[in-house]
Amino acid sequence: MSIDTETQRLVDKVFPIFKNNLNAVPITEAELEQLHQRLQEQKLLPYVYESFFAKIDKLLQHVVVPQFWSRFVPTPSPKDLPRASFVQFHSAVKELYEQFAFFRRQLKRLEIVCPTKDVPSVKRKLPSEVFVFCNHLHATLHAQMPPDFNDIVYRFYAIAFRVFIYSHLQDGDEYMDVTEANRCMACSMHSVDCQCQAIADAFTSTNRYLALMGMLDDISGHTLNQLIQERIDAKVNETKENYATSHMENLEIWLSTVVMQWLTRIYNKGSLKIKPEHASLQRNIEQIQSKLLFYMYDKYANMIVDQFFEIIINFPMSRSAVDDLKLCLSKINLKRCFVTTVRQMLRERLLHPGVDTPDILTGYVAALKTLAHFDPSTVLLRSITKPIKEYLRGRPETVRCVVTSFTGDGTSDLGEELAKGETAKPKTPNSDKLDDADWRIWQPDPVNMAPAALKFIASDKRADIISMVVDIYGSKEIFVTEYRNLLAERLLSQVELSIEKEVKHLELLKSRFGENMLHSCEVMLKDITESKRINAHILSPDSGATEAVPSQVSALIVSSQFWPTFRKETMELPASIKEMFEKYTKAYESYKVNRTLQWTPLNGKVTIELEHNGKIQEMQVTPTQAAIIIHFSEQPQWELDSLSQKMNMPPIVLRKRIVYWQAQGVIRETKENLFVLIDKSAESEVCPDAIQTQPNDVCEEEEAESAMESASDQREEELQVFWSYIEAMLTNLDSLPLDRIHQMLKMFASQVDFTQDELKHILQRKVREHKLVYAGGVYQLPKS
Repeated sequence: MSIDTETQRLVDKVFPIFKNNLNAVPITEAELEQLHQRLQEQKLLPYVYESFFAKIDKLLQHVVVPQFWSRFVPTPSPKDLPRASFVQFHSAVKELYEQFAFFRRQLKRLEIVCPTKDVPSVKRKLPSEVFVFCNHLHATLHAQMPPDFNDIVYRFYAIAFRVFIYSHLQDGDEYMDVTEANRCMACSMHSVDCQCQAIADAFTSTNRYLALMGMLDDISGHTLNQLIQERIDAKVNETKENYATSHMENLEIWLSTVVMQWLTRIYNKGSLKIKPEHASLQRNIEQIQSKLLFYMYDKYANMIVDQFFEIIINFPMSRSAVDDLKLCLSKINLKRCFVTTVRQMLRERLLHPGVDTPDILTGYVAALKTLAHFDPSTVLLRSITKPIKEYLRGRPETVRCVVTSFTGDGTSDLGEELAKGETAKPKTPNSDKLDDADWRIWQPDPVNMAPAALKFIASDKRADIISMVVDIYGSKEIFVTEYRNLLAERLLSQVELSIEKEVKHLELLKSRFGENMLHSCEVMLKDITESKRINAHILSPDSGATEAVPSQVSALIVSSQFWPTFRKETMELPASIKEMFEKYTKAYESYKVNRTLQWTPLNGKVTIELEHNGKIQEMQVTPTQAAIIIHFSEQPQWELDSLSQKMNMPPIVLRKRIVYWQAQGVIRETKENLFVLIDKSAESEVCPDAIQTQPNDVCEEEEAESAMESASDQREEELQVFWSYIEAMLTNLDSLPLDRIHQMLKMFASQVDFTQDELKHILQRKVREHKLVYAGGVYQLPKS
């Protein structure tokens, strides 16, 4: 299409881009109007309109964008990399903006020369020429973006953030890596050459250029998000292992004053104050703050969860960290992850054979306390600690450890809980009037919560740690029985009968479990008091006894029906000791008419004076140990079978008891089953290959055996009574499942309370003894 010379001259002057020139010359309104008239007369407006955009596309693709990206190569030297990258990015953006402004001025001239009303609708750039130009510029920039461009942008904003902190907030603790003297902490330059102000000005102008081109989010959004998340990560990590202080408020203040002020300056052209007419910008800033708060809550909560085992062990010192986590989880949906993580953490740290039962119990109680503070409804608590509860149930010494923790000499968490007394009673509801404080802190019931948990919350109870520990076995009876056994052992092991401490423990337990369950223990303590009175009377000169009772004998007279079952072991006492017991029995019969004593010689303590190899030593031993050494004092050499018959004690049991004197270096086994009293003067005559004495730890282990049957053994004996009922059921009904057997026993033999798990244990034992057959989920008697 031909254009006359004058028109071509005007086109080249108004639109220098047609000559690949990006520098415009001044033009008058008359010249623009004249060009419009000429093009309209020659019907060239559509042609110039289309050619204009085709030329712009070509210049952007082959000149402007390649020139912009060429500014980022070659890479500066590593020493000057941060500052050089900053200047590099600023200069390139400034140059691009100048070219952008040139094209915008060209578009304004196009609006006058080729108004849209004179351009056919099929050729128009919709929705507007400026929109189409900006989109093409953005697309071309992204299409040619070098792979390391984000790194350059990151360094630009990292330097600017550093300068902002030191220049505006004086809070640069997270950037204390510059230690050289006479250097600015922000820009790392010598103090006399500080570039902080220049960097701040260049940073503000660069962001303004990007915003005016509509590319601030496209160029910087990803990098800003990455940088700020890294700063949040670093700030949160500063709080690690500091459980005693709450950090949530400080983190929120830091985010709003440091991070959000910096972002506001970026998006608001360097100003902190957003004008009222810029409501959309205010909303965008608030949305960014909300997202960053969510990220910070998530990061902080995960950090606390990752170290929650240490927080549990250090509770209540770590109460602040638990409160912070509770606040975070109210903001983000992380409860399911929290439950899974903490449960797995407790399983790995506690639930394996290398951890002693007392340590597991300590961790369990600490977890109960921590999680009860975290979640008063105990819903999460029960879910998280369920594996610990099941694991402890499988350890036979758990009950003994729990009872010892309740009443032990040292301080323990369970002892402290017991000392607190009965749990607080729920408040009496008053529908007529609410206190001012009550309605201000009222919260609705949580959604998706089990009815039992809602009932627990409504009753205004606090988590009962002791009840949850007792609930390991699902029954209070087994704990009370174990306490009775432990109390009996303590009372039997005393030489001087003292019950003040035991009375205190008993009163605390009565407030927790009730007087009926602990009536036997109360009788046991009364037996101690009564025994002291009887001993004092029998040993007094005016007791009226026919024969004087040796003062060395002191009896603990028990009411057998209230004390635990003693272990079924026998022992024949030496004649000299038996004579002393007979004198005491006669004195008792004369004092308590129609009553006599039945001695249990395996129980109690004996104080002896041992003279051996010229040394005299006073020792406190068990009656069995005393009887053994008395027999060796009468006869220095014994065969195991002979001594077993003499003492009426099984050889295997007697050998265990002799170990104590072997460890003391008093008795030696010279050959198999032959024991002799060691004589230093004749030691050289002993065969060199004589069997060595047992180590002390073996002795201690053997002597640690209880004189009482365990609570589980006693409980099993009680439940064995039901075996006849079970046999009768299965004889009549052929086969029954576990739950049906349990229901029928509860109906016809309700005098003893027992759980389905206890019944299952007994039935499985009968299966192992081939007295029952279990198949298809039902039990039946074996076919004869």
